[in-house]
Amino acid sequence: MVERGSGKSDLDFWFKNLILSSGVAMTGMISEMTGWKDLPMELLLRIISLTDNRTAVVASGVCTGWREALGAGLTHLSLSWCKNNMNSLLLSLAPKFTKLRVLSLRQNKPQLEDDAVECVATHCRDLRDLDLSKSLKLRDCSLYALAHGCPNLTTLNISGCSAFSDTALAYLVTSCRNLKSLNLCGCVRASSDRALQAIARSCQQLQCLNLGWCEGVTDKGVMALAFGCPDLRNLDLCGCVLITDESVVALAEGCPRLRSLDLYYCQNITDRAMYSLARRAGPDGSGLVNLNISQCTALTPPAVQAVCDSYPSLHTCPGQHSLIISGCLSLTTVHCACAVHSRRPRPIPLSHRAH
Repeated sequence: MVERGSGKSDLDFWFKNLILSSGVAMTGMISEMTGWKDLPMELLLRIISLTDNRTAVVASGVCTGWREALGAGLTHLSLSWCKNNMNSLLLSLAPKFTKLRVLSLRQNKPQLEDDAVECVATHCRDLRDLDLSKSLKLRDCSLYALAHGCPNLTTLNISGCSAFSDTALAYLVTSCRNLKSLNLCGCVRASSDRALQAIARSCQQLQCLNLGWCEGVTDKGVMALAFGCPDLRNLDLCGCVLITDESVVALAEGCPRLRSLDLYYCQNITDRAMYSLARRAGPDGSGLVNLNISQCTALTPPAVQAVCDSYPSLHTCPGQHSLIISGCLSLTTVHCACAVHSRRPRPIPLSHRAH
């Protein structure tokens, strides 16, 4: 994605001149361009803004003028389409595209290495959104480089980066204090209670956090988040098998804006957690809109029904499953208001009633 320039050049005039230079006869023009190299930057950026990421990468190698234009205007880039040699490609592109704010490097197979991430951190200092998911080759030095070079990060996805340590993650968040979204799914080594305490101290603006399958997380880490990140809105704790009701009670008390909570397979969660959520509903039923308690087999219907009744946005009806209770056979009697309404028999019209 390319941001347009703020000048006031007559782009239509230039575009007509471009057609003239291609051999199309037009009248009333004062001058003709001699070729693509004469395109003003505004028009070049407009053209490239209509292309995909691959085309932008190719265009950066056309000539010095094009490379400079892209370097000044390209703000969003995804290399997720690159199936091979992503590391070497990024090493060549990062010094050119210094204005990047959004960079997606998601991979189907591990390609990225630390030198490429260090290059990004050196040249793309205004980066705000970075996706490094499934970068299995990356080590702690990548996080240290990002901490020094990209302190303005607001969104970071390092899901599946299993080699990162909690020491490196704790160091990163002390520099990147503007983080609002952090995906740590599968980062078993990095997502310790110690790292979560560092997040709670440094990232008060955090809104979205994914801790899926981080099996070392305990109540100590979640409770720190609950009281250190009051703006938390989306929290995924699926597979965090060590947490108990204490975590949910703390979240209910400390995070009034919580809208989505995933507790899949958290089998230590009991009715106490559900009643704490139910009591924290706003007077108009505002609050939770998504709750996953699948495989939470210790829960009983009255407690879960209390949550469902407190939050009208939680649904069990077909097509709106925002209260997910699969794998809990004891909860089959729990239903949202609209599901109950749809199950009621409809009155038979007078004209069709038997005499």
